[in-house]
Amino acid sequence: MGKVSGCLRRSYFIVTALIAIISALLLALTLFSHGYFHDDEEIEKLLTGLHSMYVISTITLILTITGVYGACKKKHWALIVFAVGMILGSLFMMVCEIHGLIMRPQAANEMRRQYLHMLPLANASESFLDILKDVQIELQCCGLDQGYLDWGHNISESCLCIEESINPCVAAPRNSSLFELVVDDEPIMIYKESCLTFLIAHAMKTINILLVVMLGITLLWTSSVVLGIAILCRLRRKEDMPTVVYSSEAKSGNYTTLTDAAEYT
Repeated sequence: MGKVSGCLRRSYFIVTALIAIISALLLALTLFSHGYFHDDEEIEKLLTGLHSMYVISTITLILTITGVYGACKKKHWALIVFAVGMILGSLFMMVCEIHGLIMRPQAANEMRRQYLHMLPLANASESFLDILKDVQIELQCCGLDQGYLDWGHNISESCLCIEESINPCVAAPRNSSLFELVVDDEPIMIYKESCLTFLIAHAMKTINILLVVMLGITLLWTSSVVLGIAILCRLRRKEDMPTVVYSSEAKSGNYTTLTDAAEYT
């Protein structure tokens, strides 16, 4: 059995420790999310994703423990299980990343369709309107598709421009509800841009961040596989044995017989 260098062993332990920490945090986050959304009405839609996260985080954590055990105890089978499991996991992550890249345009179109389905805002639910008002304040926009026109006569006060606004503003129409309590003739400025573009851009940015994180995790998993296989190869290598050299002189007995000490007495 060959000897594994200390640098290789330390690198392997550091990488597997990072993977184990990420897996433990993912498992804790999944448990917290499951408990947080337990009483939510749409929990059924989240169960598939939560169960997938349970399986991925748990299996990855078990594989890292197995890999560390194999490196410490020099067990070939443990390193082989770790390498095979992480290779399959890396391939699965790559497939998910490719699928995510392909589905990005379709996700944007589906999001646009769902938001436009909420129009007109006069018929939208109170919960959706509350969310939209918060979005209008945060993103400095008004309405969904056609700006303030989506609100009709009752333009929300969350559309009012602030002094530090970074987005363009326009004067609100005089026949809107915003002028009911106004005495002077000064214009009331509201946000010009609609929120749908910002919402889709924000969602695409989140998807891009998730894909980058998945790519980083995949590279980390791949590096652990490379280090694990390197350790396995070192363990399988036979140690160098000293070479035995045959000498004909040794066979013929290249030595002299000592004379008996009694002859000299």
